[in-house]
Amino acid sequence: MKSLVFLGLLLCVQAGAFAQVKSDIIQQRIEFITEQLQSESVDLTNYLEQLNYYYEHPINLNSTNGEELEALGLLSGIQINELIVHRKLFGKLISIYELQGFEYWDLNTVQLALPFIKVDDRLDNLHITLKEAMKEGKFELYTRYQPTVEQKAGYLKVPDSLAATSNNYYHGNSDRYYTRFRYTYKSNISVGLTAEKDPGEQFFRGTQKNGFDFYSAHAFFKGGKYLKSAVIGDYQLQIGQGLNLWSSYAFGKTADIATMKRTAIPIRAYTSVDESRFLRGSAIDLGYKNFGLLAFISQKKIDASSIADSTYDDLEFISTIDLSGLHRTNREIAKMNGLQERIAGAHVKYTSGTFKTGVAAIYQGYDKVYNKDVQIYNQFDFRGTQQVSISGDYSYSFKNLNVFGEVSKIYNQQITSANSGWAMVHGALIALDPRASIGILYRNYQKDYQTFYNAGFSEGSNTQNENGLYVGTKLKFTSAISMNAYIDIFRFPWLKYGVDAPSQGHEFLIQPVYKPNKVLEIYFRYRQQLREKNSRDYTGNITPIEAVLQRNFRFNLSYIINEAFTFKTRIEMVHVERASSGKQKGMLFTQDLLYKPKSFPLDFALRYALFDTDGYDTRIYSFENTALYAFAVPAYYYQGSRAYVLVRYSFLRHCDLWLRYGIFLYNNKNAISSGTEGIQGSKKTDLILQLRITL
Repeated sequence: MKSLVFLGLLLCVQAGAFAQVKSDIIQQRIEFITEQLQSESVDLTNYLEQLNYYYEHPINLNSTNGEELEALGLLSGIQINELIVHRKLFGKLISIYELQGFEYWDLNTVQLALPFIKVDDRLDNLHITLKEAMKEGKFELYTRYQPTVEQKAGYLKVPDSLAATSNNYYHGNSDRYYTRFRYTYKSNISVGLTAEKDPGEQFFRGTQKNGFDFYSAHAFFKGGKYLKSAVIGDYQLQIGQGLNLWSSYAFGKTADIATMKRTAIPIRAYTSVDESRFLRGSAIDLGYKNFGLLAFISQKKIDASSIADSTYDDLEFISTIDLSGLHRTNREIAKMNGLQERIAGAHVKYTSGTFKTGVAAIYQGYDKVYNKDVQIYNQFDFRGTQQVSISGDYSYSFKNLNVFGEVSKIYNQQITSANSGWAMVHGALIALDPRASIGILYRNYQKDYQTFYNAGFSEGSNTQNENGLYVGTKLKFTSAISMNAYIDIFRFPWLKYGVDAPSQGHEFLIQPVYKPNKVLEIYFRYRQQLREKNSRDYTGNITPIEAVLQRNFRFNLSYIINEAFTFKTRIEMVHVERASSGKQKGMLFTQDLLYKPKSFPLDFALRYALFDTDGYDTRIYSFENTALYAFAVPAYYYQGSRAYVLVRYSFLRHCDLWLRYGIFLYNNKNAISSGTEGIQGSKKTDLILQLRITL
């Protein structure tokens, strides 16, 4: 009875509280990815759009086949399967209250998913008229301006003769410009254009006479029974578990064991500004009865350095591929569009109930020979002009069990043995009890396996040269107390960059959570990572490897004071130990205050932070609130303070204006960064101004 009352309270909660849930979910997911990638420049526009869309257009639990719920990323295959089986046995849901009776849908699951789901007897209309699409569709225009406040070394004024020959100076101004226009009709139609200029790149002059450095456009259609989806322009593909082809980011090891399984969305319109992780061409996803066919073709130019070999009639080959997308200096400009990439393939799928399987064949080729310098650690990497990869994937749910996996093999001129060029991943999610779940995943990626768009579950940055076993669990002790934990043991059979011998390691995480109600959440996280790297202190010709032990501690408190104010406190510490550098430590304290009133046109987010670390090795990444579809996950290191304020003003019913000002103040630094990005002084400022017009 208490559970039923609590669920009723959830259904009556104010819209502002739902928005807070959505905000928290987005923050958690972005933190998950950035913790794995260790990067400040992550663009997760597509994932953010997905959550925003389902928040505005909740998924109808009576009509979904489960694919939309999988794409949501908040429910496990076991929970989705329970919903489908319940509908078959008892018919459509009458009320969302029925979720309370589901064995594997605990109250926390319902609370997380509630803003994105609904119960409705009406079926979605798959027949779209032009009149309806124009009347009910949404037009959005974004324009963003981000100036660089402090003077950086790369922007110093120098004579033209020096700028023409040196790589120490940028040719463009220090501002970032971003604009996006998009028309959408529900999730069925999307037509858009995105453009961006990075700081240091030219704008309507020099090498960028057409204005922005990067343009992206797409026309996307999502159909129904036979034509599931189609796209022309820029898009992203996801197949299987990410071994063969996965052109977007994916979750790694997180406190949520459900993220160990990849949930593939076959075709997605591309709206981000990451200049490498997308395809350009066309794709179509067809379905007939239990079968499906995904076919695609892509051709685009990528940045690369070329070298002419005079011994072979001036044969030109590629020595380096650059995925940064930056064209600021002479060297970066010379790499621009230096290589043409062609990708084509197909994925044949079969679905019967909760059983899904598929086979994919992907071709990837270049118009020039790729022949990067051979080092001991990279001698098995791809070289040449083309390769083909074949993969098979599967997923099956039965009651409290969901098994999944993928096996892939590459074929190119370097792979001469049938026993080489393999990669595989197999996993299982098991609900032992409504209060206890376990996840197990095994992966084995050979040293000579390499595809260029992948995101398989891994410890390293590539789906290559790794095998390991991951075991995670999620336990719910009471209605208020739960715990997530995992251990991952991994090994790298061959050398890696910065590791001149086969190596191994482990990672362990435990996170108890106390959430007595919908307004208060407290959790503590302990994570331990042990990896082997080259020693920094050695003599002789042989580089020994040493164990690097890192321990992270986090205390996090979030309290919703009322429907307008949210209070967040976080304390994070890191300890790093290695024989050649001794012990290093770092600390970060952040205090956030969010003000999001229900019926007031102004909201804001404030943060004040203190940090003290021994150096870059003990840096701590922390998600920051910023303008919609802009992402800020800076690394805090050295000693100092950080503050920012984000203000959003909604006006004229169709306009939103974001203004964000942030500043780092360092106590022990008189110079920040180095080279072209060097700043003389102890202050680093960031500023964002963004306008959105929606019709």
